[in-house]
Amino acid sequence: MTQAAPVATANRTTPAAFPSFTLISSEEIPALGVSIAEYQHIKTGASHYHIASDNPENVFLVALRTVPKDSSGVAHILEHTALCGSEKYPVRDPFFMMIRRSLNSFMNAFTSSDWTAYPFASSNRKDFENLLQVYMDAVFFSRLHPLDFAQEGHRLEFKEAGNPDSELEFKGVVFNEMKGAMSSISSQLWHTLCKYLFPRTTYHYNSGGEPEDIPDLSYDQLKSFYESHYHPSNAIFMTFGDIPAAEHQARFEELGLARFEAIDSHIAVGDEKRYHAPIRVHERYPLPAAENKGDKTHIVVSWLLGKSTQLETLLEAQLLAGVLLDNSASPLLHALETSTLGSSPSPMCGLEDSMREMVFACGLEGSSAAKVEEVETLILDTLRDVAKNGIAKEDVDAVLHQLELQQREIGGDGYPYGLQLILTALGSATHRGKPIELLNLDPALQALRERAAKPDYIKQLAQSLIDNPHRVTLVMSPDENIQQRIEQAEKQRLADIKANLSAEEKQAIIDQASALIERQALEEDDSILPKVTLADVPLDMPALHSEHAMFGSLPYTRYGRGTNGLVYQQLLIALPELDDEELSLLSLYTQVLTELGLGDQDYLQIQARQAQVCGGISAYTSMRGDITDEQQLKAYLVLSSKALLRNASAQTQLMRDTLETLRFDESDRVQDLVAQLKARRESSITGNGHSLAMTAASAGMSPIAKISEALGGLSGIRQLKSLSERIDAPAELSKLMSQLAAIHSKMLKAERQLLIIAEADRLASLCDEIAPLWHDFNAQAKSNFSYPAVREVKKAFWVANSQVNFCAKAYPTVPSDHPDAPVLTVLATYMKNGFLHRVIREQGGAYGGGASQDSNIAAFRFYSYRDPRLQDTLADFDKSIDWMLNTTVSAQGLEEAVLGVVSSIDKPGSPAGEAKQDHHSNVFGRTLAQRRLFRQRVLAVTAADLQRVCDCYLNKGGASVAVLSNAAKAAELSDWLAAEHFSIEQL
Repeated sequence: MTQAAPVATANRTTPAAFPSFTLISSEEIPALGVSIAEYQHIKTGASHYHIASDNPENVFLVALRTVPKDSSGVAHILEHTALCGSEKYPVRDPFFMMIRRSLNSFMNAFTSSDWTAYPFASSNRKDFENLLQVYMDAVFFSRLHPLDFAQEGHRLEFKEAGNPDSELEFKGVVFNEMKGAMSSISSQLWHTLCKYLFPRTTYHYNSGGEPEDIPDLSYDQLKSFYESHYHPSNAIFMTFGDIPAAEHQARFEELGLARFEAIDSHIAVGDEKRYHAPIRVHERYPLPAAENKGDKTHIVVSWLLGKSTQLETLLEAQLLAGVLLDNSASPLLHALETSTLGSSPSPMCGLEDSMREMVFACGLEGSSAAKVEEVETLILDTLRDVAKNGIAKEDVDAVLHQLELQQREIGGDGYPYGLQLILTALGSATHRGKPIELLNLDPALQALRERAAKPDYIKQLAQSLIDNPHRVTLVMSPDENIQQRIEQAEKQRLADIKANLSAEEKQAIIDQASALIERQALEEDDSILPKVTLADVPLDMPALHSEHAMFGSLPYTRYGRGTNGLVYQQLLIALPELDDEELSLLSLYTQVLTELGLGDQDYLQIQARQAQVCGGISAYTSMRGDITDEQQLKAYLVLSSKALLRNASAQTQLMRDTLETLRFDESDRVQDLVAQLKARRESSITGNGHSLAMTAASAGMSPIAKISEALGGLSGIRQLKSLSERIDAPAELSKLMSQLAAIHSKMLKAERQLLIIAEADRLASLCDEIAPLWHDFNAQAKSNFSYPAVREVKKAFWVANSQVNFCAKAYPTVPSDHPDAPVLTVLATYMKNGFLHRVIREQGGAYGGGASQDSNIAAFRFYSYRDPRLQDTLADFDKSIDWMLNTTVSAQGLEEAVLGVVSSIDKPGSPAGEAKQDHHSNVFGRTLAQRRLFRQRVLAVTAADLQRVCDCYLNKGGASVAVLSNAAKAAELSDWLAAEHFSIEQL
């Protein structure tokens, strides 16, 4: 479905309010084509902010200010438990049930450091109303069943069910989720920083919950927190779209607000106590014994700044952070990137402005504790230089340009655009600021430009940072024994609990476990929940209009879309033939392509030029299997950028120069980029473990699957680590530069095509403007990329630094044009809804689990995410196949699975994103006709089809398996892994 373009001149009448609400203020925001109004519920004081738009994708969010006073995870566990049944919908799992019977384009719940929010979005009015009913009841009338708290939060169970002589263990979805989340070094860095930056306020604690503190939370404490925080007097409603505010308010009133009176409670985050002098702290983080401990220390210097609710203070902080860290030419980032005191800039570098008081941080990773004073000196000397000499005007203007572009761009490819706007404003609303100011930024940006034009302005901002005594330097060093001590402490805690249990208490634990299993297996009457049906599904997919023409020998496709004054350009270059060594460097090549110097300008000058001209220029490879044969593939290098329309010519010239004049003599820069890329990829493992496990399990399915694992999977991370160490030798670094130059030389000889996306009424004049710059910018392909056919079984156990497991199992299937591909896609959703969610998440305690059909590589994959189990989860994958073949297919379950697939196909994106997706689909043979056929086949799937394809593709053996875990688990399961012929892979 298409997203409506913003209205350039939104000249709406004064917004009306429902009688139980009063209008506080309203404002037009011409730059976004919307108007925003603030209302207050007269009786309870609840806030309502409505962003009126012509966009039919309506968004709802209700947020509660949640201010924990410990790290037990009370707000996070409550977010989970509140969605497990309510007064009007007393079923066990209405949230996940509604996901299955909805056409939503977004549905979730979030726990932040100081708020908890429940958002959804849908372009279907009936569906929006259904979800609103369920969300309102869940938030304000949750039943908070003790067994739901035990399932979602934490509980004690005996390792052997029913045997009180066996060991005790902690279980719970949030408990395991946070074990996985806190395996990330970035998460440990951030929460440790906050512990010292905020000695008194709620940010001192981990709102998600620390695994060792979560078991301290009692059910009564959860209920008390709910009663004190989940009340309309503490609530913020936010809506976006074409449903009028008064209509929303009428439903809010009827569905809950009318039953409440105001309470005398003011939940807020107070001012933090300020330090009078900087402090330095030294903490430890776990590192596997097998890893080299040398130079693995993180050093982060951080400051507590002013309030995020003060717009001028916020924009000044954003400007200073941009000036210091926006790109490699920015003084502080340049100092960190080129320093020999560490391997790369810290992942903490930047401004955190979502909390009541902002945090600015910078530093290095890959350092040593002995270098802390040198790192502090490097950072402070860089700031002193800025305070003394300032920043060039064009560099300040470039940061202001980036702020303007971010304000104007219409998103919607990740989160719905309306939700992006709502989340931008939510922090300010939470802290009773002025969220309307954050959306209508143009006046404030203009005032900022005027202040920034003064010669001493940036100097003064830098000096204020230097003079700020509330500074914390955090040194985080690796410790190979700390994880063992953590695990031993948990075992001892459980042993102590068990030693003090009476016979009655032991039986109570057994009874609770039994009751929970019985409750999880209960077939509940979900007919009380509202739903949409296949009759509510649009009959067809809309077609996007595009035009094809030539700039001399260069073919181009153009789309007229509501881009709000931005132009998007992509150059697609047919990937040439590459040898194995060149292919192994392809992902690195795409990273360095836009990070090096051009012509007689070095990379620092080009980084500055990019910031002045566009909102980002990047390169990536796009590969897809043939729709009829996954062993055949097509691949492109994509050079992509976006810019304000006034900069279209400069954007085009930059793209041409990037390809034609790229330099390969900046070897130090490439070595820095390799180190930074390695650090980013390593830090992403625990947050992306299920995808990495699926990629590893699927590596033997097709050429693209194998290449994806080699370049972007666990094998790719390992290869990058090896390369980073190897190029310390000058000869190896020189060899790498030659190889990258050779790849680039081949790219320049390959055939090209161009994609242009801009406002429809500006498209013709835009093309006239850039035509001379693109004219005849093409080449004749010498040969196209190819790769040998692949179909092999793989079993791999990957050892990483993770407290939890990520499991995946893959079966070979068929590509997208095969009639069974849509059936397998529906089958994956049906199996997740009907079996996998229950056994892997609810009973097994994993944060997530399910299945998917990837027709691009012709593979069906099972997966689990942040999973305390391993062998039992793999067994449950097999049991799901038996369940599918030996259980009557539910007509309702089938309809819900079809709805889920169709909803994902029809999910709206941003105006530019939809055009990009349409173009790339066409380039790779996924024509509109083929996509419509796939969708029609989804709608026609029968129960017999599901069981037939399950038997045909999943019941014949031949599965590949990949597990991402840790060294202790590998040692524990060594005999089983050997018997099952797993390879043990070290990262």
